[in-house]
Amino acid sequence: MKIWDSATGKEQFALKGHADTVGSVAFSPDGQRLASGSNDKTVKIWDSATGKELLALKGHAHLVTSVAFSPDGQRLASGSWDQTVKIWDSATGKELFALRGHPSGVQSVAFSPDGQRLASGSQDKTVKIWDSATGKDLFALKGHANEVITVAFSPDGQRLASGSWDQTVKIWDSATGKEQFALKGHAGPLRSVAFSRTASAWRLGALTRR
Repeated sequence: MKIWDSATGKEQFALKGHADTVGSVAFSPDGQRLASGSNDKTVKIWDSATGKELLALKGHAHLVTSVAFSPDGQRLASGSWDQTVKIWDSATGKELFALRGHPSGVQSVAFSPDGQRLASGSQDKTVKIWDSATGKDLFALKGHANEVITVAFSPDGQRLASGSWDQTVKIWDSATGKEQFALKGHAGPLRSVAFSRTASAWRLGALTRR
């Protein structure tokens, strides 16, 4: 991984320590730490100012595909091809609990803006919504024709976007799980989705995997 000065484009330093490909990174809300998930089955937490490795989180049985800090920065979620999502104490690296329910690998995880829920997208073509405090499986969002690669909550937490190998983005009511509409037009699988953070309206950006 590399840390860059976003104003100048200058490379500040490289973070080395994983034994295999790094597939996901996420900054903590205060920007002081960086989490990385790797094919080496571990999650590492780094000091983003110095590049020092702070913690290595071990427990997944397969590659780690996605990492996400909770809005308060106290917890970290990681999704893996071992079909689980793990919730960790981001300060100590202690595993708090594991979320089990997907019959296939987990591709993406995202906390709701209030931190109370967690979404996970899976190769099983579904998105699951979990209670992030208890690990309870609240409901599943079904409608994609292929694996779900990426998920993202809107800034107000009322909507969830999911991007899939089926070349569509679906927008869901995150409280009920009802599909609101599908965005079609990409000619390839969706790799990433993100909402804008404007207060007056919401917009969505999507990136196609080539």
